Amino acid sequence: MYQRTTSPTEPVPTDGRRRFTRKALLAASALGVVTALLAPVRAGAAPAPAAPTAATPLAANGQLSVCGRQLCNASGQAVALNGMSTHGTQWYAQCVTDGSLNALATDWRADVLRVSTYVQEGGYETDPAGFTARAQKFIDAAHARGMYAVIDWHMLTPGDPNANLARAKTFFTAMAKKYKDHPGVLYEIANEPSGVSWSAIKSYSEQIIPVIRAQDPDAVVLVGTRAWSSFGVSEGSNESEVVNNPVRASNIMYTFHFYAASHREAYLSALDRASDKLPVFVTEFGTQNYAGEGANDFAMSQRYLDLMKRKKISWINWNYSDDHRPGAVFKTGTCNGSNWTGTGVLKEAGVWIRERIRQ
Repeated sequence: MYQRTTSPTEPVPTDGRRRFTRKALLAASALGVVTALLAPVRAGAAPAPAAPTAATPLAANGQLSVCGRQLCNASGQAVALNGMSTHGTQWYAQCVTDGSLNALATDWRADVLRVSTYVQEGGYETDPAGFTARAQKFIDAAHARGMYAVIDWHMLTPGDPNANLARAKTFFTAMAKKYKDHPGVLYEIANEPSGVSWSAIKSYSEQIIPVIRAQDPDAVVLVGTRAWSSFGVSEGSNESEVVNNPVRASNIMYTFHFYAASHREAYLSALDRASDKLPVFVTEFGTQNYAGEGANDFAMSQRYLDLMKRKKISWINWNYSDDHRPGAVFKTGTCNGSNWTGTGVLKEAGVWIRERIRQ
């Protein structure tokens, strides 16, 4: 949690064709396979040619949705995305380049890029149009490389998401209008609420989700939880407040963040329990302490990854930059150069997480 002090599958028709949403058709069109996908099976007709093997996560899985407690692809199969989060784009835009994203997609083999637009701290509130355009540039670049993009409204201070409700409505209206026909986005509407009740977070969510749904009815929405997205554990609560009073919306998941050197058994147990009852997406974690500093605890981190693999929980690591902290995967100064591949440019945490994404 890096407290920076700083639908159900649609039935197959009986006429031999499968129905596709506009998003699915656009994704298929990008691969040149729409004709094959839509060709009906006629008596006596030659079978339609097989679609080419999809080469990217986005092409392989198409429009995602929540089915039960799982994230599922367009075929209704449970999937787990693994990838990286940008740092704040007001500070580290130079780390999100064609070269670095090529490395993330092909060398790291990541499925997803989380694009973090800070609201305060020199971010969105200082230039709404500029930061919206910057986020869209990075999202488009992820899509061009076949990765999904999490649109992260990185509210941090103040911890009450309602403090930025009007700004959030403006931001997510713009994003949903742009990506309403694209299968490659997920909307994370509140990064790390803190010092605020679950009922207040729920109220915020039930005001923002309709704003997104008015433009983009299909995409998965990711809802932040209390106490820096810990299901309340960091403020003495637990997942029961969400289980007993869930957000009134469909096709949503709840977020959980952890930093392995600080967040140990109580947090791991909360993730395990919560994911038995709720759809969960770990949109941020690190192998260090809650400030992204100190020694890496790879043993505890691996316990989390083993749990998430077993339960098919998607995860995103913080962060894809060359910030001086050990939680930034690149060695300081890397973003001023042109070499992004391999392990020579990586800190210890970067080497470790790259290997797990590649697996």
